[in-house]
Amino acid sequence: MRFHKYHALGNDYIVLDPADFPDWASPSRQQIRVICHRNFGVGSDGILWGPLATARAEFGLRIFNPDGSEAEKSGNGLRIFSRYLWDQGRLKAPTFTVETPGGVVESVIREEGRLITVAMGRVSFDSARIPVGGAPREVLSEPIEIQGRAFTFSAATIGNPHCVLPVDDLSPELARRYGPDLEVHPLFPNKTNVQFLKVLDRSNIQIEIWERGAGYTLASGSSSSAAAAVAHRLGLVGRSVTVHMPGGTIGIEIGDGFSIQMTGTVNKVADGRMHPDLFAVSV
Repeated sequence: MRFHKYHALGNDYIVLDPADFPDWASPSRQQIRVICHRNFGVGSDGILWGPLATARAEFGLRIFNPDGSEAEKSGNGLRIFSRYLWDQGRLKAPTFTVETPGGVVESVIREEGRLITVAMGRVSFDSARIPVGGAPREVLSEPIEIQGRAFTFSAATIGNPHCVLPVDDLSPELARRYGPDLEVHPLFPNKTNVQFLKVLDRSNIQIEIWERGAGYTLASGSSSSAAAAVAHRLGLVGRSVTVHMPGGTIGIEIGDGFSIQMTGTVNKVADGRMHPDLFAVSV
């Protein structure tokens, strides 16, 4: 049962190749929870299950959160999966396509896989597409109250849902305190990823992240994409934005129609084998 572990700015994922698991149609919720557990398993922020066959792209990928739920898209996960394909010699060219449940993206390998650009698709602020409850609208600068504190939020999707809240008092504690309640707020029928945003200047923003199904996260590619797009839509930044997170920085280029080019690093951590005893524990 081979595994391959990578991190993108401290956001770590385990790649499992279905060819190495012929008895698994896909990992079960319990298997995912054990593998990702920091004490009882290998430990990670999620699992990348691929490559899979698909008619729409060169490679297919499924992304699982550590609670066993499935994510539509992950920017860091896509960069890691791209590096894995490069390391395994699976690529015919440094530019290729990957399909996830959140859509098809194009990846470009740079610096021998240490730096990767992903065309993440287009950001939408449409309430029906995100989705967000209430009347059809662009969800921009709306009030929301959590634990007695009033915030202003904007919502967006880039294949998965995001809630972006501009604040002045940005801190990890802010994300840890309010993120869990925002993730499951009734406004978001599919739950949501949460970004607390501070604008540093016209080219730089800083975010703290509470990730749906994973919790507090050091970095996120899709969160960087959504937060930069919201800041641009609100007129706070230009089209080239560096997103600062506890794990490091990601570069975002915002094109026409809020198309997103995301560039960031990937580091390999380890290759290994999981022992069957790992699955004797229930978490």
